[in-house]
This record gives sequence, C-alpha cells and structure tokens, in this order.
Amino acid sequence: MSDILQQLTENLGPKAVLTGASMGDRCKTDWSGVEGMLPLAVVRPKTTAEVSTAVKLCNAVEQRIVIQGGMTGISGGAVPQAQEIAISLERMTGVIEVDVDSMTLTTYAGTPLQVIQEAADAVGLCFPLDMGSRGSCTIGGNVATNAGGNQVIRYGSARALILGLEAVLPDGTIISSLNKMLKNNAGFDLKQLLIGSEGTLGIVTKVVLRLFPKMTSVQTALCAAPDFPTILKLLKYTYASLGEGLSSFEVMWANYYNDVIETVEQARSPFKEDHPFYVLIEYRGQDYQHDSEMFSEVLFQTMEQGMTTDVVVAQSVADADSFWMIRDSIGELLSVMGPVVNTDISVPINRMQAFMEHLEPMLYATFPKIKLRIFGHIGDSNLHICAGTGSADDLAAISARMMAVVGEFQGSISAEHGIGVLKRKYLHHSRTEEEIALMHKLKDTLDPKGILNSGRVI
Repeated sequence: MSDILQQLTENLGPKAVLTGASMGDRCKTDWSGVEGMLPLAVVRPKTTAEVSTAVKLCNAVEQRIVIQGGMTGISGGAVPQAQEIAISLERMTGVIEVDVDSMTLTTYAGTPLQVIQEAADAVGLCFPLDMGSRGSCTIGGNVATNAGGNQVIRYGSARALILGLEAVLPDGTIISSLNKMLKNNAGFDLKQLLIGSEGTLGIVTKVVLRLFPKMTSVQTALCAAPDFPTILKLLKYTYASLGEGLSSFEVMWANYYNDVIETVEQARSPFKEDHPFYVLIEYRGQDYQHDSEMFSEVLFQTMEQGMTTDVVVAQSVADADSFWMIRDSIGELLSVMGPVVNTDISVPINRMQAFMEHLEPMLYATFPKIKLRIFGHIGDSNLHICAGTGSADDLAAISARMMAVVGEFQGSISAEHGIGVLKRKYLHHSRTEEEIALMHKLKDTLDPKGILNSGRVI
C-alpha cells in the first residue's frame, strides 16, 4: 500500500478507503460510456471534515483526485484517469433540515435528487429541479454541473435554486456559507464560483436549496405539430396564454418519438397517425377546475390556429406519466443504438430553426448511415441530439462536426451536462480566448497543484 493510501486509511478508517476488488466496477465510468479504469482507491468520507482531511493529505503529495456522485453524467467528468484517487460522496447523504418558514432545504451533497423532492413534498412544498435520472443523480453533481432539467422554463437551472453551500477547496480549506436568505449581498457571492465548475475548484459537501409552494393542479398534454417553425409559434402562444404556470415545453422529433414507441415495451402512442413533431406541455397551478378549463381552451385555440394538428390531454396521473415516460426513455434507446454521440447543446431560440436546417442535412450527407434521435426542452434553448452510425470510429468526427456548427450559430456546446473530458477540446466554440484564459487563472489560483478533477473542463 502506498504512503498516501496508508495515510488516508489511518485518518479516515479502513471502511472509508476501498482498494482492489472492493471498489467494484461502478466507479470506473459514468453514463457517458467513456472507458474508465479503476482508481488507486475510492475514498468515502462521511463528513465535510473528513473530505477536508482527505483533500489535505492528497494535496500535500500532489495526488490527483476525481470526484464522484451518482455517476449519471454524460461528459466523462467523473471517470477516473490514470493514477487518480476517487472521492465518492455516496456516504454523505440525507436531508439535514427542511425549514418550512424560510422555504429552504439543507442537505448533504450525496443525496439523490428524488429524495430531496420527496422531502419537500412531505411538508407541502416543492423542489422543482427535475430530470429523468432523479433517482440516481445526486444534488452535489447537480450543483457541480449547474443541472437544468425539464422545468427550467419556469424555475431556472440549479444555479437559480441554490441559496448557500459548503465546500472543500483544493488545499482542504472548508468554505461554509449555508445561507438561507433570498437576499444576501454581503461581498462576493462565492457559491456562484463553484456552481457549474464541475468539481475543478472545490468539492461541494452541503447545499441549501430554495423550495416553492407545491402546485396542487397539474395539467399535461401531448400535442402533434406539423413543423418546427410552428412549434416556435406554439411556444410563444402557450407562454403568453399560460404565463408563469407553463412549467414544461418538451419537443420530440419523430425520429426520437417513433423509436421509443417501437423500442420500449410499455410505451404507447395516444395518436392514431404519425406526425413530424410531438410537444409535451405541462401547466402547474392551484385551482384545478379553473386551470383545466383554461388549459383546454388554450389547446383548443392552438388547433384552431393550426399550431397543433392533434392534442391529447391527460385525464389522470397515469396518462401524464405515460406521456412523460416517452420523453424520459432516452436511456432505453441508448442501450440499443450502439456507439453514439449523446450530447446536449443550446442554441438561441431565434436561430434554432436555421441551425437544425443546416445541421441535419450536413450530418446525413457526411455520414450516410447516421441515425439521429432528437428531443429537447426548446423553451430554454436546449436540444439533446443522439447521433451514431453504428461504428465507434465515426464518433469523434460526428462530434467535431456538431460542435463546430454549434459554434457557428453562437450556441453552447453544453447546456446542462457540463464539459467534462469529452467536450474540453471544443470549449473554444462557446468561449473566447480571454474567457478561457480567465478560467485557467482561477484554476491556478485555487488549485495551483492541479489535483482536483484535473483534465476536466479546461
């Protein structure tokens, strides 16, 4: 056993330091599919103080660290590289406090998102960050990547929902700012430096989250649309008509929707005919009767004005769940598609149509065997594109082509899953030289030895 592993074991205890076969394969890779390797060890602290101890010991000998949470990322950021020690927050889990008066929830970073949602729901409140991986992803990872999800159009991304946090810096210093106040303008807002930094500047250990009143009325509809320009009209119309109650606007291209229906055994389409596009719209309010009537009237008007060609309104929770199952079935598709570029991007809404009209034909012309599966939140500029020819040899070229086009249209190469290792070489498409240089300065200042998530982001 090396000196650093011995020191970690002596300071944290043998149960906190896994080596060899006891680590298992789960720590080798995340949902990106990037081929990983076993780290030198998996360190599993239970407290912020133990995280600090582990980081101090590693920093002293310049031992590189990779930080791991729920392992649901798709950018390879949590995948161990050569000679790294993994710090897993899997034992730092559980809700610490739900403050009903302040409408906040304080939790450990290793807590799964779904556990947090359920804790808020139990006291009549809501934590609106939501995504298909809710049962596996952890709030620490959500913070580190500034996760988005399917209600950003109403509540914003993770950054808008975080009031305070506690973190360990690369030298082991603990920064504790468990603020509960919506207004706190006392000096630099240091938490914003860590949110979205993908673990390169510090390890988030605790988080204070903003909660909201629980909406008692949920209206859900699955709509068919004839073309993408009409979808943009539909977005504007529903936003104007439903106001802030519009919580989700999810668009599925036919290539995604039809593949889910054909692949996922439980998936059923409520439509008798095929359509080019499908839109899942959700409204949340407090008066079921009023909301139901208004929602139905708005959808009726969309058909009258040709913005939708067919509409099915959920009549039960089971109906709504069946609609969302189609939208959330990307995992099942990835398991049968073979090697794919699975990416999330953002493009300005006013350029999205031109972007897709350029990207799709270009990819089909360059890669004749390519399969595209496209869906996205759209209302927050976010598109998810899965692309593959069946050959892993084509993935690098496909990714390079896609990221270059994103840059041409002034988009972001990462909407909500981070840069990690997979997108690092494309960062220049979305950030200027000056911005990247400043990122390097921040990294060098906080982590001069380069031990935290080295080789990620920049």
